[in-house]
Amino acid sequence: MSDPALETLMLPLETGAVDIEPGARALFLRARAGRALEVLKDADLTCVQSFAPDRDALEKSGFKVADEAPDGPYGTVLVLPARQRQEARAQLAQAVASAAEGGFVVACAPNTEGAKTVEKDLSDLVGRVDKLTKNKCRAVWGQVRGEAVNKTLLEEWCALDSPRKVLDGTYLSRPGLFAWDRIDPASQLLSGLLPETLKGRGADLGAGFGYLAKSVLEKAPKVAAMDLYEAEKRALDLAEENLSAFKGTKAMRAIWCDVTKGIEGTYDFIVSNPPFHQAGKADRADVGQGFIRAAAGGLRSGGEFYMVANRHLPYERTLSAVFADVIQLADEGGYKVIRAVKARGGR
Repeated sequence: MSDPALETLMLPLETGAVDIEPGARALFLRARAGRALEVLKDADLTCVQSFAPDRDALEKSGFKVADEAPDGPYGTVLVLPARQRQEARAQLAQAVASAAEGGFVVACAPNTEGAKTVEKDLSDLVGRVDKLTKNKCRAVWGQVRGEAVNKTLLEEWCALDSPRKVLDGTYLSRPGLFAWDRIDPASQLLSGLLPETLKGRGADLGAGFGYLAKSVLEKAPKVAAMDLYEAEKRALDLAEENLSAFKGTKAMRAIWCDVTKGIEGTYDFIVSNPPFHQAGKADRADVGQGFIRAAAGGLRSGGEFYMVANRHLPYERTLSAVFADVIQLADEGGYKVIRAVKARGGR
């Protein structure tokens, strides 16, 4: 699959504008797998990726992957900045802080997702930068020289995506996570419709920073255990913190994985607000459909699945294919809430 931003990011290396010696240490923040990485085959490359599907793809391709950046310095640091401004600035600052004196930072973003801003931000950090445009993306790179680095800005931006209290101190969150500083209205709608009679062992697929799981545990006292499944480790770590008050009284696990590849079981109930975007703005109904199939596979016979989704997303056919009983509980504010029951005998 084509990845224009990744391919454009590698062009300064392919053209020799940024030179990497064989065996030299290189760091790739928010890395993604792709054939374009062939240019780095001789480098001592560490890929940093906290999003499970991209982590899995990198590991499958044979790359060394970490969820956080190991200590530097690195001669070359590459980064595909996030779309969220604070997170992107923190990533650029981390790239500069990880680079060796005289090393290079290379960044790239699509023109429609803040490429000009990335260029300006990197320039503000390191001084002069070079650039090239291709594939409707812009790659920018600059050399890290101590006297030119804006150290005040570097320190300020490194802290931009640090965890902090939100929603009057009720939750710990950080920029870049889904609905990071608010309660998503779809999740809130689903939370209000969950029955107090839920019991046994449950799971939250796509747990985010823990809002739905916390709602379940506060509302349904007979729930004995709750597993949190989340692809983004930055969110999962915070979900554990946000649910720490229940540890010792409820069995709980945090599972960092791609839910669409399947989940463990067997659960009495599952709740979910499946994501429908990944690495872009286009709707991804296949992700939610993968969540639905995973839920069906992880439930016991007669187990219940409660999900919320944007009204227009085509999930009904998938639900009907893997569940015996599918009921729409609400259609409100552009969202639909659905309860599905797995057939006795394990359909």
